[in-house]
Amino acid sequence: MPDLCIEPMREEDLDDVLAIEKASFPNPWSRHAFLYELRENRVAALWVARPPVPGAPPPVLGYLCLWVVADEVHVTNLAVHPAHRCQGIGRHLLGELLRRYRGRGAVRAALEVRPSNAEARQLYEGFGFQAVGVRKGYYFDTGEDALVMEADLTRLAALEGP
Repeated sequence: MPDLCIEPMREEDLDDVLAIEKASFPNPWSRHAFLYELRENRVAALWVARPPVPGAPPPVLGYLCLWVVADEVHVTNLAVHPAHRCQGIGRHLLGELLRRYRGRGAVRAALEVRPSNAEARQLYEGFGFQAVGVRKGYYFDTGEDALVMEADLTRLAALEGP
């Protein structure tokens, strides 16, 4: 498990976040989309992972965006910088945030993922997410469907502490 600081995203993080976003997705979110989530969307919570270095904030290694609606967490975006993938950063980020929100009363988590994104699906399945449906033509860039995945946060052993 990597040693990371998980903290709320700030506008000052957006240059790092946008670089990761552009390297990770064929149709990346824009600066405006992130600013809307940060400033205006009352159900949105945006988080970054960075190494624990004293002093000035070190660069963002990964980020996770979600919405909290009633007792559900909906993951809207998750990415790790390409140079730092396969080091457990995405797993740590997702696990830590699911634990935090479960502690605040969330009982369910949901997300959409491309069926072709085997790495992401494997990550989510490791936290107990299961495919529960399909959104036809969800991804406008390719017309690819999205798998809708859900997890019962009250039953996830993967969220227990070490």
